[in-house]
Amino acid sequence: MTTGLDAARKQEIKEIVCDILEIDEDEVTETSLFKEQHDADSLRAIEILAALERTQKVTIDQAELSRMVNLEGVYVVVSEAAQN
Repeated sequence: MTTGLDAARKQEIKEIVCDILEIDEDEVTETSLFKEQHDADSLRAIEILAALERTQKVTIDQAELSRMVNLEGVYVVVSEAAQN
């Protein structure tokens, strides 16, 4: 899946996600599932969404949370939001 995000922006997003999930960056892959593998709950998902909106200067509808199950999904959602 390709996104319009460069490596630096992906790294920034990964850092945000890892900080909120309280995990080390080497514990998460682009396809590891936040809820199932990293014990994320709905509150943390909303925290991730809010942090991404704030830091990436995008607006993300809460309906997109269902697609934001791993880093790959987050990258796609942020990329799409940045294009709007």
